[in-house]
Amino acid sequence: MNWIDYESYIEIYPPKEFNFEECLVFLGRSNQEVLHRMEEGFLYKLIKVNESLILCKVGSINHAIKVEFPLNPESNDIHEKVAEYIWEWFDLDQDLESFYQVADKDKVLRTLTHKYHGLRIMCIPDLFEAIVWAIMGQQINLTFAYTLKKRFVEKYGESLTFQEETFWLFPSFEKIASIHVDDLRELQFTTRKAEYIIGIAKDMQSGKLTKELLLMKQDDHQVKKSLLLIRGIGAWTAEYVMMKCLHYTSSFPVSDVGLHNALKNVLELKSKPTIEKTEELAEGWKGWQAYATFYLWRSLYDKNT
Repeated sequence: MNWIDYESYIEIYPPKEFNFEECLVFLGRSNQEVLHRMEEGFLYKLIKVNESLILCKVGSINHAIKVEFPLNPESNDIHEKVAEYIWEWFDLDQDLESFYQVADKDKVLRTLTHKYHGLRIMCIPDLFEAIVWAIMGQQINLTFAYTLKKRFVEKYGESLTFQEETFWLFPSFEKIASIHVDDLRELQFTTRKAEYIIGIAKDMQSGKLTKELLLMKQDDHQVKKSLLLIRGIGAWTAEYVMMKCLHYTSSFPVSDVGLHNALKNVLELKSKPTIEKTEELAEGWKGWQAYATFYLWRSLYDKNT
């Protein structure tokens, strides 16, 4: 991690393959998003460090990421934790040069990687948030998934108000472990999804499920196997969590509808490709399936695609 603490703000220095504006396009894909806000090219994000709620104003300056603290300059150890969070959120540990070399030889990816050069997977550093968001999105459209997320966050998340705007944190697993299925049913969650989410919160509270334990597994197959043992997590959810939270660049949510739609658009196919056809198209992406998927998702937000 490459960063400097200037006391009233911090600067984070990403690798050269980084485009802040491209990342903002992805972050701005829904006006229902409740966990960050964008205003005049700045990204506002509330994070929790050592029990303190820290409001961050994130911008770009000369290829660096500048993070200001609108409420007050925090202490150095808090600044370091904020820098770590942003570094992981923007997936800045990945060396994208290898991905671009793979993409240059691929008919599907070549155009996309030139068009969106510097885009990085926008990660979800918190394991509970990543799993719950994936479960919320199961078998419903994205718009309704955002509606559920907003209700869930505003009912159970912590918040902070600044200049008459309220900023929210995703609810903690400790909080959700203590609620009941009927509480989530009231927010229009299905009984099954409510059971899954509360069950996962309890697994995390007991220490049975943690990000550290998953990352200690020897390879991605073991990680996926561990995730699949958890009630509510199927193949798509496991791959999504591995991609967005655990940084496995080879994870591949092959059954994803958005991925199929993007491939149909990019390749100008008459119909969406089957899973078998998708696997065939992805043969050249080995090791980088997650990034290939993310760039294809990004193409869905182009008006002219």
